[in-house]
Amino acid sequence: MPVLELRNIVKHFGAIHALNDVDLHIEPGEVLGLMGDNGAGKSTLVRVMAGNFPPTSGDVLIDGEAKHFGKPVEAREKGIEVVYQYLALCNNLSAAANVFLGREIKKGAGPIRWLDHAAMARRAGELFAELKSETRPRDLVRQMSGGQRQAVAIARTRLSRAKVVLMDEPTAAISVRQVAEVLDLIRRLRDSGMAVILISHRMPDVFDVCDRVVVMRRGRKVADKAIASTSPVEVTGLITGAIQVA
Repeated sequence: MPVLELRNIVKHFGAIHALNDVDLHIEPGEVLGLMGDNGAGKSTLVRVMAGNFPPTSGDVLIDGEAKHFGKPVEAREKGIEVVYQYLALCNNLSAAANVFLGREIKKGAGPIRWLDHAAMARRAGELFAELKSETRPRDLVRQMSGGQRQAVAIARTRLSRAKVVLMDEPTAAISVRQVAEVLDLIRRLRDSGMAVILISHRMPDVFDVCDRVVVMRRGRKVADKAIASTSPVEVTGLITGAIQVA
């Protein structure tokens, strides 16, 4: 059974039809690439899944049950986490503090409680070890590489035991070595049983780590193919419109 399924999703903003009858599904332990040119509808689709936008019509199903998200926190409660391109990290805080931001561990009794920094550092270290990341819990985020910052954002999804992780352009504007680190992190999420949707313009990344690729164009899904049965040339044609549908 798909962990996440979209059925006939339509989204209108007044006269603008951003999404038209989009179907999508993803299984546990699968990496799905979501591709398309600017304005294709990728961002709107992600925001529907993440609870930012309610669909005009259509259904979002989690583990086979229809869900209606009025805000992002409701999607997170059902196991959908988003790692945005700009990560939304606090540069002046440590890696551990960012992992636990809004979910801090506290100690004490009654009304007198304070942050348990040692417990948060210990748990964050365990998460980084699971991800085989060199990120250290007490290091400040402003001192980190792009790959390490992605590890912090991904560790937050592990902390919440997410079912589906939506990753928005995670390898944009980072070095080749850091790209390899991020792709390894995605593989580890997949191997742990999480479903990952990778939104990317980088064809090599999609063909490296994804099991399937979905192509959007002008608000419609024009392809949903196994990576093994397509090629970068075909996907490029679908994105540009040189190939209408596959």
